[in-house]
Amino acid sequence: MSNVSYARAPRLAIWRRAFVLRCIITVAAVLAAFGAPAVRAADDEQVPLNARFLAFARAADAAGMTRTLKEGAAVNSRNRLGETALVIVLKQNRVDLATMLVGAGADVNLAAINGITPLMAAAYGGHTEFVAVLLDKGADPKAVDRLQKNAMTYAAGEGRTAIVKLLLARGVDPNAVYRNDLTALMWAAGYGRVDTMRALLEAGAKPDLKDDRGKTALDIARDNKEAAAVSVLEAAAPAAPR
Repeated sequence: MSNVSYARAPRLAIWRRAFVLRCIITVAAVLAAFGAPAVRAADDEQVPLNARFLAFARAADAAGMTRTLKEGAAVNSRNRLGETALVIVLKQNRVDLATMLVGAGADVNLAAINGITPLMAAAYGGHTEFVAVLLDKGADPKAVDRLQKNAMTYAAGEGRTAIVKLLLARGVDPNAVYRNDLTALMWAAGYGRVDTMRALLEAGAKPDLKDDRGKTALDIARDNKEAAAVSVLEAAAPAAPR
């Protein structure tokens, strides 16, 4: 073989590869142009039933959730984060789906890996009526997550006054002390949740309690420059002894 042939061999190989690549691109373009159906990663039958149920929960697909439950999916199935469908839909503020799941027997106390329970998710989202449903079903208001927060501290910090009142009516102590010796009043004060603060004070919350830094709710409100909260707490502060 001559030197010229040796010199052309690499170029021929490159040309062939380029030709094949152009053919592949052309075929893909034709398929796209004519709307060829996309290939699914797996047929429904190949995806475990519980995984499909959780996927429908993530998509807030009521029909899909109902169908897979009828097919035998476990209502308390959990994803890799330990979240049940009940927690998943509550994080999406889909109380209608949450109500359906509770009716199907969902465990109202089953927490995710991070400790978040359905009650915490509902309290954080401000779903007062559903919080009542969960409590009626036996949800534990004392349960805490990895941050040592519970339904009351989430509700107080988010200013969910109606839920705070509901929890108080269900027996939660307005002066209960949580992580770092914080009370619900301190949580509300730190975020300037004035209406929530008033509800707690009316229920007997003590404004002079101190956290593990020695700070009262008033101190916390001042630190966070929550002027309205400061005014409420100054008015509620016990008179200094003469």
